[in-house]
Amino acid sequence: MRILHTSDWHIGRSFHGHSTLDALSAVLDVLVAQVRDHDVDVVVIAGDVFDSAAPSAACYPLLTNTLASLVDEGARVVVTSGNHDSAARLGFQSALLRDEITVVTDPLSVGAPVTIPDADGPVHFYGIPYLEPAIVRHLWEGVELRSQAQTIGHAMELIRRDLASRGGRSIVIAHCFAAGVEATPGVEREIRQGGLDNVPLPVFDGPDYIALGHIHGRQQLSDRVRYAGAPLHYSFGEAGKPRGSWLVDLDARGLASVEWLELPVPRPLVTLRAPFDDLLGDPALDEYLDQWVRAEYTDSTPQLDPMRRLQSRFPWCATVAHVPAAPRADDGLGYARRVRAARDDAEIIDAFLAHVREGEGASDAERALVREVLDARAVAEARS
Repeated sequence: MRILHTSDWHIGRSFHGHSTLDALSAVLDVLVAQVRDHDVDVVVIAGDVFDSAAPSAACYPLLTNTLASLVDEGARVVVTSGNHDSAARLGFQSALLRDEITVVTDPLSVGAPVTIPDADGPVHFYGIPYLEPAIVRHLWEGVELRSQAQTIGHAMELIRRDLASRGGRSIVIAHCFAAGVEATPGVEREIRQGGLDNVPLPVFDGPDYIALGHIHGRQQLSDRVRYAGAPLHYSFGEAGKPRGSWLVDLDARGLASVEWLELPVPRPLVTLRAPFDDLLGDPALDEYLDQWVRAEYTDSTPQLDPMRRLQSRFPWCATVAHVPAAPRADDGLGYARRVRAARDDAEIIDAFLAHVREGEGASDAERALVREVLDARAVAEARS
């Protein structure tokens, strides 16, 4: 049997205020083509199908059309809910879906597999929807569920117990943060790297393959425990990291091979750091004109209207940050103390400029202009 493992589509997520629906639709079209070209039997989607519990109306057709296309290419589809999904919204019409599509959102369904046979016998697909301990602990009386490790551990015990009575090969689909994984800072929202949300790797012992979701980057924790990551880049922290899915082959004995299938990146991400004038005029940066740009300008003082000016060169500039090459030295004096120490208005103005311009006070030309204005004011006051 051939299985495609994908996850974290995050339908409806924006990128710095820009919709990603069109880009995601194009990438998922490629994924559907891969299912056809590689004769995939089953596609598993390990949670975070939507980006929010209340996705906009435009998000639903993308999911519906993609699932239908996967089935039209001959694949069965098994979907589980993630922490960003509303289990009720994702699963409300599951009973009405085509027989080839199964959506697993009910915690009490854990341990009841979707069984799909091939020439070598049955393969049992066990879906684990996202299980928040505080929400599901009342469902299993007498079982302590205060952490993700305990909750996923209990789910896996139910799966192993059922699998022991059935026999055959098995796949588990789950959405969690497994211990040992490397999260991208600022990307995997709602991940707390303390002990509560870490699920130890031995918890997943038993099945032939564990298809995980929740982490946006490709990760391999063992031969049989992997994250596929998201099909799009959703943060500049992910720039340059591959997008794709895992192609998993089972033979009569179990896991036979796993291959990475690359997905295209519709618009690459790049962080450019340079003085502001270089960002605006350096010809060497022309290659980034059609990429998502995070601009970090290193001038000592903030620039006026930097986003508008940078977007005149980089149409896809998404964010701008002022990152001085030489950060202001802290002399221990606050602005108020500098003002009190000033001997005249010129020094007060100089203190203000230094405060708002990362320690850079008035230049010689600015001091001359300030002196000219102050002298003119003094003359006007004397005449009045």
